[in-house]
Amino acid sequence: MPSAAPSEHRPATDPAAALGQAFRASIAARTGLPDTACDPQIRPSGNPQFGDFQANFAMALAKQLGTNPRQLATDVLAATDLSGLADRAEVAGPGFINIHLSGSALAAALDAMDTSALGVVPQVATHAVTIDLCGVNVAKQMHVGHLRATIIGDTLARVHERLGRKVWRENHLGDWGLPIAMTLAALRRAGTDLGSLTLEHLNAAYRAAQLEGRDDAAGLVAARGTHAGPHRIAELEAQNAGAAMAQEDARTTLVRLQSGDAELVAAWRRLIECTMREVFETAETLGVHLTAEHSRGESYFREELGPTVEAFVKAGLGVEDDGAIVVRYADRERPMLIRKRDGGFLYATTDLAACRFRVQALKSDRVVYVVDARQRDHFKDVFDAVRMIGWHRLPDGTEAQLVHLPFGSVLGADKKPLKTRSGENFTLKALLEEAIERGTREVRARSANPDAPTAGMSDADLAAIGRAVGIAAVKYADLGTDVTRDYVFDLDRMVSFEGDTGPYLQYAHARIAGILGKALDAAAHARPRPRIVVNEPAERQLALALLRYPQVVCDVAEHLEPSRLCAYLHGLATTFNGFYQHCPVLRCEDAEVRASRLRLCAISKHVLKDGLGLLGITAPERM
Repeated sequence: MPSAAPSEHRPATDPAAALGQAFRASIAARTGLPDTACDPQIRPSGNPQFGDFQANFAMALAKQLGTNPRQLATDVLAATDLSGLADRAEVAGPGFINIHLSGSALAAALDAMDTSALGVVPQVATHAVTIDLCGVNVAKQMHVGHLRATIIGDTLARVHERLGRKVWRENHLGDWGLPIAMTLAALRRAGTDLGSLTLEHLNAAYRAAQLEGRDDAAGLVAARGTHAGPHRIAELEAQNAGAAMAQEDARTTLVRLQSGDAELVAAWRRLIECTMREVFETAETLGVHLTAEHSRGESYFREELGPTVEAFVKAGLGVEDDGAIVVRYADRERPMLIRKRDGGFLYATTDLAACRFRVQALKSDRVVYVVDARQRDHFKDVFDAVRMIGWHRLPDGTEAQLVHLPFGSVLGADKKPLKTRSGENFTLKALLEEAIERGTREVRARSANPDAPTAGMSDADLAAIGRAVGIAAVKYADLGTDVTRDYVFDLDRMVSFEGDTGPYLQYAHARIAGILGKALDAAAHARPRPRIVVNEPAERQLALALLRYPQVVCDVAEHLEPSRLCAYLHGLATTFNGFYQHCPVLRCEDAEVRASRLRLCAISKHVLKDGLGLLGITAPERM
């Protein structure tokens, strides 16, 4: 998975940061090595009985220095000041250092984390981040492939924004070229009223136009060569003649559109409006921040395509090949075609112009393309060409990171790409409607229990929760998977309130909200805030889990892996359940401990809500 340069500092509330600083100084003093070579390798302990963290530097460093690792660990530990941070630390095995944090250190770190920022420190950056997401084609309905491109991109945008970065969401519309002109020409020939066109009708017209313009010249030659019956030959001749007429009409329409014909441009805009109306409605349903301001299509770059090719030719990178212009690479046989023999341009040409725009005009030092895995070779060619010509370099000399984040397919129960029962691609709209219906059914069934928190709620409120549950089910199942892998779409599992699902996390949040709502003394939430006390093992585990959150947010941004956040939130919810089972909260008789545990509940609720928000998932107060 691609990553940016590692962060210089871990979040200040992370105990690992303080441990790292303390051990780094003593390693440097003991070995004489520069600070950069003294990584103490602080890691969470795999078993709480051996401590909270381990310092694992000794084996690798001792080999480098030609010394005994256990002795090196012993010497470094003796020189390390852990006062106020750890109760004890001991060398184990061949040179591991097990570290047991003090309860007061954990409490102090949690207290520092308990702000609106939750310990997430804004990154210091002078440049923006551009994320290419969604990528719909005009005149075509959104399908399940657009689900992944849209919600993965939106989550990564949210995470970068959470870290204080300026983010450009870029929905690269397929709104230009011969296919669009072919559809427009067919609609005009049919006398269709474009003002009342729906996307469903437009999608059907798009497919019909593609079929209408498809000839079968090879079939006609074969039919004549095998002396097929006159009826079959006449049929193929009629098909080819009709296809030739449709293709010519499309080419004529495209030329008029490119020249700015007012009537055609107005009709073309109606096609875009019809398409985007449903796209924006779907984005709103998904809780994705995507509007017209984020939609910059191929047409936006149409005036830059000629100059783009000319720039490559002038730089000696674009060379003629049988009348076409291609870019060649030293490490692969395939060239990249950027202008056809007839002077037409290609997707690669548009992507070169768009990439240049995103780096130079939008001033982005990181450009992420969330596009399915089948485009891997295409983006390798485009990015390498951009680097060859130097368009990846910003005016201040910063080299932008160009990343293709490839995602896998959404599969049905048969492990094949998800289809409807009729064998057609599932439209995204239909899929979401089914998920919402299933989520609403589950919520209403639970509300029938008189002891349920939702008992007695209005139909409208239950429908709102059901909608949130259905969308959470779909989004979490997608984001919780390694983005590069395929996954099976199984709504029965996804809407479950148990297991590793979005509704489980929503329920965990609502459960904590219920606990806090039952707290009788408002003083537990008043200022000055109650002192945090971390004594019990379950309290320690919850504290350690909460303190990991800021670093997890940084890691998701660095590695572009939303699944890390999903795994963290599920682990936090599970850890909280263990805490609640072993540490009485509302029934705790010690007022100070009760107030502390209520505060731990409040921080847990805040982290769950914030993390779900980064996934674009609503966190209901009642479920």
